[in-house]
Order: sequence, then C-alpha cells, then structure tokens
Amino acid sequence: MALLLGAAFLFVLLSLSGFMGTRTGIPFPVMSRISFGTRGAQIPALIRGGVAIAWFGIQTYLASMVLDVMLITLFPGLQSLKEQVVLGLPLLGWISFSILWVVQVLIACWGMESIRKYEAFAGPVILLTFIALAGWIFYSAKWTLHWSAPFASSGGAMWLQILGAASLWVAIYGTFVLNFCDFTRAATSSSAVVKGNFWGIPINMLIFGLIVVILTGGQLAIDGTLIQSPTDIVQNIPNKPLLMLASLSLLILTIAVNLMANFVAPALALANLMPRHLNFRRAALVSAVLGFVILPWNLYNSPLVIVYFLGGLGSFLGPLFGIVMADYWLIRKQRVNVPALYTHDPAGPYHYRNGINPKAIQALIPSSLISLLFAFLPTLQSLSQFSWFIAAGLGALFYWMVAPKGLTYEDQDGEAISVASAKH
Repeated sequence: MALLLGAAFLFVLLSLSGFMGTRTGIPFPVMSRISFGTRGAQIPALIRGGVAIAWFGIQTYLASMVLDVMLITLFPGLQSLKEQVVLGLPLLGWISFSILWVVQVLIACWGMESIRKYEAFAGPVILLTFIALAGWIFYSAKWTLHWSAPFASSGGAMWLQILGAASLWVAIYGTFVLNFCDFTRAATSSSAVVKGNFWGIPINMLIFGLIVVILTGGQLAIDGTLIQSPTDIVQNIPNKPLLMLASLSLLILTIAVNLMANFVAPALALANLMPRHLNFRRAALVSAVLGFVILPWNLYNSPLVIVYFLGGLGSFLGPLFGIVMADYWLIRKQRVNVPALYTHDPAGPYHYRNGINPKAIQALIPSSLISLLFAFLPTLQSLSQFSWFIAAGLGALFYWMVAPKGLTYEDQDGEAISVASAKH
C-alpha cells in the first residue's frame, strides 16, 4: 500500500513538473528564472546540482562494489587488491570506480539524446534480468517467502506508517521531481508525459516492488540473510552465470538512475552558471570530476556527513519545488514569456531587483529553516518522514502570501530557443 501511494504521489508531482518542460521547452535552471529571477535562479540550480554531484559519486561508489564482486568472480587473483587501501578505498575499488566513472562520462558527454537512448536500452534489460533473478530465488527458496512483522500496527497508526513510507518515497526522488522538466522539454505533448509517467512510475514501481519482495523474502527463506544493499543481492548467488548477469544488470540500473537523477541536473546548472565557457558536455565533465574528487566513499561511510551536509541541502529541495510550482501554476497560470528568460535586460519581466526576486527568497528562507528543524531536531523526528511535503507546502504557501496577485503576465513561446537548447 505504501508503495502504491508513493507511486501515485510521484506520478502527480512528476506530471506537474513535467508539463512545464513540455509547454515551455526549457530546462530547470532556466525555468527557475521565472520565480527567482535571471540571476537568482543560480540559487536553486546550484543547490540541486550540489546534492546531485554528491549522490552521483556515492551511487557510482555503490555500483563499484557490485563490479568488485563481478571482477573477483572472473579473476579470483584480484582479491589481493582489496587489501591495499589508498585514501579510504581499496585498489580494486579504485579500478571499479574509475571504470564506471568513465562509462557514465562517455554516455553523458554525447548529450541528452545519448542519455535517452541508454535509458531506452536499460529499461527492458533490467526488468527481464531481475524477473529471472526473482524466479531463481523463489525456486531456490522452495517457493516460499519469509518475513517478520512482529509489531504490525492497525487503524490510525497503520495508516500513519503507510503515509510516512509513501512520503519517504517522494523524498528519495525529491531531486528528480524538482528538475523533471529537463527530460520532458522535448516531449511532443502533455499526454505523452502522462503516458510515460504512468508506465514509468506506478506500473514500473509496482513490478519492481514485487521483485524486491520476492528477492528479500526468498533470501530470508534460504539462509536467513536480510538484503540491505545491491552487493548483498549478487554476492550470495552460487550460480556463476546468474551472478554475472545479475551484477551486470545492477550496474546498468545504477548507471541509468545516476545519469537521470544525478548527472543531468549539475551539468545544466554549471552550463547555466557559465554559459560562455561551458556547454552541456563540458559541464558534464566538470560535474563528474567534482563527483570524483570529493572521494564519495568517505562521504557514504560518514553518517554525520550524510545526515548534516546532504540532509541539510536536501531540506531546501522541498521549498524550491513548492515555490516554483506555486508561481507557475497558481500565480502565473502557466503564462511564461520564454524569450525574456534569456535576457538580462533590466526592463525584462524576470529581472526583478538586480536579477533576483526578493519574494522568492522571502519564501525560501523560512520554509527551508522549518524543513531543517524537521531534519535535525529529535523532538520532531516523528514527523521527519513527512518533511518533504511539509517543506514543499510551506514554500508554496509563503510564496503565495508574498507574491503579487492580479497581475497580467505575457505568454510567449520560445520555439526557436527551445529547439536549439534541446540539441545540447
């Protein structure tokens, strides 16, 4: 039920964000100029990009652990490289991380079309492989599944847990929800976005949710092991061909998610920050280098860094989403002057005050501070799972309160601009 509700929430939020990209044809760093101003838009773009760069490195590190298992299975002599550690990572880990880093950079540097083609290839391969893996686990468990729920709740407490778990699904994908217009700006229509989201979110999530249940319950039935990471899935497979196939699919999956959720956003943010020096490819390379030099394995292995740094930055994502959505859907009623978003003319409608909209900042600061309280105050931990929705709602509410009402907004498309931009 939690998975179903989470999928429904994501479907609605991704559609709201995606429709903006389809109608205007512009990426998120430009879209946020509507609310924050031509210069102020750097704030949401860099916050989103900063979170993404860190998670790009972390996800690549987690995938490298799977590649470690794969390489040792093929070449057992490489086990000795796990004993030599440099800067917190074994030499084999450096090799695996570097291989995956290069693969992702090569795909991204060919542009958005290359990423789209990879995603189209990855989806069916991942699905078929994991269906086969789930079938093998179920067979090995003698067609039984085990799980333990000794403290099952009911009534209001049960629904609170379900809603909390569904909200956490949204928080996990909060970065992706924010800049989904990056991927829909080349869509042919809003109905195409709805169809894509329907098959990609509720249906896809339910299928993979069922697969995860079978993998987890089956592994518990086999040897009592609880799967906690992708590495746990593959390293316990005694069948070598299936282990290799499962490992390869996990790598394909991680790269697919990483490219969409954690690579495109920082690349576009950096290109928007320094358009004279960086195109998408150069910005993608800079983002990848930053994701490498921060030594993400050390970040992942430091709970304080994850909680306070990434958690703190993540607290800004909900308010940013709320502000942009409220401005586009409620204040402007979808009326956007796209060509004006690409000019720094002081007389332009998005110049505001020196290129920054003070109303957006006035809404962002208090809503983000409240979101931080939910993240870090122990007394509010019981509500922390709802923090993204609370923060997004507060961001939208505060912006609605301070934004001018009753104004007439010019609506002008930017077909020539968006077509040229979509090619990069």
